[in-house]
Amino acid sequence: MSGQSTGARTQSASDPREGSGPDSGAQSPDAQPAIDHVAAAAHSSHRLAAHNLAVGYGDRIIIDGLDLEIPTGVVTTIIGPNGCGKSTLLRSMGRLLKPRNGEVVLDGKAISSMRTKDVARTLGMLPQAPVAPEGLTVADLVSRGRHPHQSWLRQWSSDDEGEVAKALALTGVSDLADRPVDQLSGGQRQRAWISMALAQGTDILLLDEPTTYLDLAHSVEVLDLVDRLHSEFGRTVVMVLHDLNLAIRYSDHLVVMAQGSIVAEGTPTEVITPELLLEVYGLEARVIDDPVSDRPLIVPVGTRHVYGTIGGPAEATPGH
Repeated sequence: MSGQSTGARTQSASDPREGSGPDSGAQSPDAQPAIDHVAAAAHSSHRLAAHNLAVGYGDRIIIDGLDLEIPTGVVTTIIGPNGCGKSTLLRSMGRLLKPRNGEVVLDGKAISSMRTKDVARTLGMLPQAPVAPEGLTVADLVSRGRHPHQSWLRQWSSDDEGEVAKALALTGVSDLADRPVDQLSGGQRQRAWISMALAQGTDILLLDEPTTYLDLAHSVEVLDLVDRLHSEFGRTVVMVLHDLNLAIRYSDHLVVMAQGSIVAEGTPTEVITPELLLEVYGLEARVIDDPVSDRPLIVPVGTRHVYGTIGGPAEATPGH
């Protein structure tokens, strides 16, 4: 794949990684030696990647043998049904979870071998539904984004002050700088957290369900901001979203997960089909052209309120 996506990758959701494991068949005599993924990533245009990743909680394995390269400079959204491993994957790529096997690679280096501050200067991670300490102001929260740039030899400076002011302005929360975070509306609060991530000065942003608990208007407001960060400032953004139509609208690249594996990836137009929705979500739906974005739009069928069904509207007759 190039940075702009080179076509959809699709696999069966029932056995999504069949034939791809290390024991998937005998190797021919002319087979090439195993690739050193960390070394290979150093020559790749993908700055963030996962190779043969296995992650779990306790005795439960959530992800096993997963490979993913994040396209640089675009918005990638990970979608899939509840419990499929979306947030687990994102948290692993943000070094919040330690893999049991495999590796996450950032700029050609195993992320597990990098210093925390070095990771934080390159990659910003906004977890799902973060909570600020009681009484913490927006300005103080955003200032925390500059901590990776501090040291004994480099204390708070006018440069840090400028980066905080820039982040506040970019996210439209400058006028809220002195307000406690816990007194903000849901949309304001999320913009404040994104402002903190921006203050880190990172090129890569990982956002775990940034629209959680937000109504539709505030969800669109937050995603418009994310889209601006990508389009105007070249940020690479990786999100987890549950709302499929919003994911389609705001993403350049979709990664579809089921049962801990990737079953499809590519542009929304390449990936979203009625067949995939039925296979991955068990959802019967129509996929039509979105009259606003000219991208796919999902229309669930359901069992009621459908022409010709019990409780549904009567079929329109010609001339009426």
